[in-house]
Amino acid sequence: MPKFSWEARSKAGSTQKGVMEAGSALQVEAQLKKYGFTGITVKEEGRGLSMELKLPGRKGGRVDTKDLVVFTRQFATMIDSGLPLVQCLDILASQQENKTFKDCLTKVKESVESGSTFADALAKHPKVFDQLYVNLVAAGEVGGILDTILSRLAAYIEKAMKLAKQVKGAMVYPATIMAIAVIVVGVILVFVIPTFAKMFADFGGELPAPTKIVIALSNFLTKYILVIIAALFGIKYAIGKYYATPKGRRAIDNMGLKAPVVGPLIRKVAVAKFTRTLGTMISSGVPIMDGLEIVAKTAGNKIVEEAIYKVRQSISEGKTISEPLAESGVFPPMVVQMISVGEATGAMDTMLNKIADFYDDEVDDAVGALTSMMEPLLMVFLGTTVGGLVIAMYLPIFKLASTVGG
Repeated sequence: MPKFSWEARSKAGSTQKGVMEAGSALQVEAQLKKYGFTGITVKEEGRGLSMELKLPGRKGGRVDTKDLVVFTRQFATMIDSGLPLVQCLDILASQQENKTFKDCLTKVKESVESGSTFADALAKHPKVFDQLYVNLVAAGEVGGILDTILSRLAAYIEKAMKLAKQVKGAMVYPATIMAIAVIVVGVILVFVIPTFAKMFADFGGELPAPTKIVIALSNFLTKYILVIIAALFGIKYAIGKYYATPKGRRAIDNMGLKAPVVGPLIRKVAVAKFTRTLGTMISSGVPIMDGLEIVAKTAGNKIVEEAIYKVRQSISEGKTISEPLAESGVFPPMVVQMISVGEATGAMDTMLNKIADFYDDEVDDAVGALTSMMEPLLMVFLGTTVGGLVIAMYLPIFKLASTVGG
């Protein structure tokens, strides 16, 4: 059956595109009109040699956050336009380029057709739709506000993605500079210094102390380079194994929060993520106990996770939210006070979202400040290291030149 690409306007006025299999263009147009689309344009896709073009990042196997955001926004628009749930899934699956996501949406559609709720159908694919997504969709189905919930979900995912990019961006620059420094110093010590050392041995005479140190370091690195590389991999493996244990994860996460430079940034990211996630869930009608359970599991930091579970236990005992948050030492006094006010006034979701917006800006400022601070420090480190090696190796030449000149 031939495929037809189509473009049309929904009831809400937004432009939608997709691909549909049908016997003719008239059948596609009739089907879209049935869904409430207007201004329909249908074109048959080219025939002849068929080949699947595999682009980078589109091979399947994983679903990008960006794909999930686009799907959620389009789905919200289509539901708001009055299209049936199954037809929305069918249209969005047909136009999906990511094969893994396409197969996932097709299976979700089949589950809904067989009688499952939309949330239950999504829950069968936890690698694509996490607990937060599924629970918010379930609340939207029960409350009859699925389009509103999906719009909130899309906004939440976009902000979470932006937050993650900010943190990764702050780490990329120093990591790149450090990698370059290690490679440059390694090449100099392993390949350049031995040549100088041989030349100095032929000259004879006493070498300056810096030159002796650099030659000794070069000899050590050349002799034990494989052992050093193996040791580095061994240390990485041991740290990974230790972090996989509850005790190790707690210790390392605690060290991260208390680290002098990146600690404040990690704390701000944790606060922003906690308040944004919980605020989105409460405003969407998810019970606070269920919301806290999900937020704790997605916290990403053992210390923050424990603090959230203490909050959950406190509520189950009829106590307040703010008290265990203050005791955790993770959340700043301002955050605790604002949550306390929100709890007292019954505007918890609004207050949480305000805190999240504030800390998103704080993370942005912290990332900028960290990058500005790291840039000159890394440049000084790189210049001092490479420059020191070069000077140490040229000292004997200067000494020899002065001796000959004298």
